[in-house]
Amino acid sequence: MYKKLQELDLKHIWHPCTQMKDHENLPLIPIKRAKGVWLYDFNDKAYLDCVSSWWVNLFGHSNEYINSKIKEQLEILEHIILAGFSHESIIRLSARLCTLLPSNFNKCFYADNGSSAVEVALKMSFHYNLNKGKKKHKFLALSNSYHGETLGALSVGDIALYKKTYAPLLLECLKTPVPRSKDYENELKALKNTLSKHSNELCAFILEPLVQCAGNMHMYEAGFIDEAIKLCKEFEVQVIFDEIATGFGRTGTLFALEQCSLKPDFLCLSKGITGGYLPLSVVLTSDEVYNAFYAPYEEQKAFLHSHSYTGNALACAGANAVLDIFEKENIIEKNKLLSAFIAKEFETLSEFEFLGNFRTCGMISAFDILSTKMPRAGIWLYQKALERGLLLRPLGNTIYFMPPYVIQREEISFVVKNLREIFREF
Repeated sequence: MYKKLQELDLKHIWHPCTQMKDHENLPLIPIKRAKGVWLYDFNDKAYLDCVSSWWVNLFGHSNEYINSKIKEQLEILEHIILAGFSHESIIRLSARLCTLLPSNFNKCFYADNGSSAVEVALKMSFHYNLNKGKKKHKFLALSNSYHGETLGALSVGDIALYKKTYAPLLLECLKTPVPRSKDYENELKALKNTLSKHSNELCAFILEPLVQCAGNMHMYEAGFIDEAIKLCKEFEVQVIFDEIATGFGRTGTLFALEQCSLKPDFLCLSKGITGGYLPLSVVLTSDEVYNAFYAPYEEQKAFLHSHSYTGNALACAGANAVLDIFEKENIIEKNKLLSAFIAKEFETLSEFEFLGNFRTCGMISAFDILSTKMPRAGIWLYQKALERGLLLRPLGNTIYFMPPYVIQREEISFVVKNLREIFREF
């Protein structure tokens, strides 16, 4: 059965972010079932999901509470068109999100995934400026950034691996350096210089607050973000926070923006929003932005953007269940203790001189392989980890740990113990 599924998969499926030729030697693993932090293949081998299945799973696989709420919704309504119609789950979810966020976020626009949310925010900022009589058409982003792989989202990213091939197709985007230390004076000077020269053509500045996740888990200071927002306000350039990966508790607060004094104009959320169950994303913005589109149809100011599955009722039920768990189980406070334990355990790996740059932000921990003669050390580690029952997915030579919040201390120690044994072979 296991081998047959592997053969059928490789015959018919083109996997994401994968050089398929690698699977001539790299095992492809069909998963039969999952529970908590564990995935089980068709041979009943268990793998600890160290990456929350691409950062989406918050409260474990087959979570009984989320299961029950999606089943309840399934018996009532699975999906309807959101244009001209609505349903209780999305109304409740929207009201709850707006209540949890600062008062300037009072409107929700839904899409299906993170890249789509970024596309919505980019288009909305451009169209807002147009409706205000400003003909702006460029965006600004941080160096080392990643915001998705649709063409608009790719345009505002800065990782050549994803972007270089498609450069002729992309929007024009300027770049400003991300801080590499706690001293960010030079980066602020560079940002101010760019804004002073180009503010008349810049719609918005987009950034992942605190952690550039696909950018090798690079972490930087909230103080820089506050100063950057202050500059953008001075030059009348909007700000977009991409919290697709950093939202819903990953950085130690429910949203990373809580650690910033100043707030953006747009907030993009996805990934953990449904606990890893169903595709959903949302862009939150202010009444001020919303009102710039509010006009008679003849004025052609409406934001005509849509997705067939926008606001799917099952996904919204999952998202409401996720918020229930945050509210009832004091997750943020529990995660502070768990995060400290993870950081302490991973620091023990500093015994290996070829490892360094150990860093933690909330429930995200990472370190780097600093020196190696191995051309693809990350792939080697991935394979070795699978043999020991760990699902890791290194970013080049960056090893990161972003587990579901239900992980137990002994499971964390199991991960570190096996990494130690792997690095002894390195």
